[in-house]
Amino acid sequence: MNSSVPLLRLSRGNDLPVRRDGDYVLYWMTSARRRRANFALQRAADWCHELGKPLLVLEALRCGYRWASDRIHRFVLDGMRDNAVAFAEGGAGYYAYVEPKADAGKGLLRALSERACVVIGDEFPCFMLPRMTAAAKTQVQCAFELVDSNGILPMRAADKAFARAFDFRRFLHKVLPVHLEDVPLQDPLARPRLPTPVEVPAAIRKRWPAAAANLLMGSPAQLAALPIDHDVPVVSGLSGGAVAADQRLRHFLADVAGRYESERNLPDVNATSGLSPYLHFGHIGAHEILAAVAREHRWTKACVSPRATGKAQGWWGLPSEAEAFIDQLVTWRELAFNGCQHIHGYDRFESLPDWVRATLELHTADPRPHRYTYQEFESARTHDPLWNAAQNQLRREGMIHNYLRMLWGKKILEWSANPREALSTLIELNNRWAIDGRNPNSYAGIFWCLGRYDRPWGPERPIFGLIRYMTSESAMRKIKPRAYLARYGAGALESPAR
Repeated sequence: MNSSVPLLRLSRGNDLPVRRDGDYVLYWMTSARRRRANFALQRAADWCHELGKPLLVLEALRCGYRWASDRIHRFVLDGMRDNAVAFAEGGAGYYAYVEPKADAGKGLLRALSERACVVIGDEFPCFMLPRMTAAAKTQVQCAFELVDSNGILPMRAADKAFARAFDFRRFLHKVLPVHLEDVPLQDPLARPRLPTPVEVPAAIRKRWPAAAANLLMGSPAQLAALPIDHDVPVVSGLSGGAVAADQRLRHFLADVAGRYESERNLPDVNATSGLSPYLHFGHIGAHEILAAVAREHRWTKACVSPRATGKAQGWWGLPSEAEAFIDQLVTWRELAFNGCQHIHGYDRFESLPDWVRATLELHTADPRPHRYTYQEFESARTHDPLWNAAQNQLRREGMIHNYLRMLWGKKILEWSANPREALSTLIELNNRWAIDGRNPNSYAGIFWCLGRYDRPWGPERPIFGLIRYMTSESAMRKIKPRAYLARYGAGALESPAR
């Protein structure tokens, strides 16, 4: 079959043949949770045209995964609500399923695949999704394909993990230009029209009922009935989904982007994009964001420099404020995906570079000036007002300002009994409270605090060894976060229930 999706983004999930007499093509949507600019949806549409079959999209939400909470569920449910509307406009059938209890959804993918010609799934290298995909390989009853819709560069374009952003950026400068030509269709279902969508079989609808409309629309009672962590509340005023993602992008480009380079490290100003949660859940894709920036600056691929310098700016041929943002979107974000793809046990202490483990282990027994338990960290009960404010922001808003996130992580390393305990605390706090936790970017940020993607820094210090050191005192002098401390400081939140 001729594919409109780059072959480098495709992989086989099993060795079963395409069932040409099946009833539909099934797209199992797990990480690219959107209708627009989605290579996996585009691949599914290709199969529909090839086979003359309709398309059925399954988007499911489990409740038994680690860190499942009101906060995460509501954000995903908002996206399912938007998708229900988007797919109702035509082109494909859409089935939204939300588990009412742990493991209730077991067997749904297998049942739907029994009548499918081919199943298309999302490839995502982090958290529970690789295990979920591996399990699905034994359940799908026909040909099963996985599609990488994660970033501008296909993950398989690199065959190794990169140790530093500079090295990865230089690699990008060499290989990315050819991939800039391969962009997903804005609406993969627009033309030509697919066959009329099919109804999900009644037996399947009875055993695995579609998500209730009031749950998708935001019913607190419906959410409260699910067996998830209700001590991590919904973030007030923040909605998930493609509609909110598009609004956030437009706001950033109109009101923030021009200040991004000079003000993004100032918490009182809030000059960040706020797009990370939407990228994490696939409510918007990196190609959409890059295309929007390109339109703002009338940029084309011809603006790209032919020289692979590895420098953070000057290669794209964009104004410096736009290049600063694109370096975060492409270089740092996709370096994180590269790490999850190629570093075995990327979320374990043993995966740190040799020099990092050596220097941390050398200083494991060093006296700590302060030591806190996990509960004290979580409740923001340390001696440091700036650290407490960052933790309060995480608990209230599901994110920490970019600059303070680095300080937040460094201090957990300094105030924990040992580096392994610090790593455990970092992962638990981030993945429980951050909307964009459980993501390659999250793990890259956490492990950067412990030395990954960095170099040795002198002089050698107690506890840190040769790991880059940060202090709240220097941060206070540099960023002067008066309004930030007033908003998130002492008394900003009650201690969370456990």
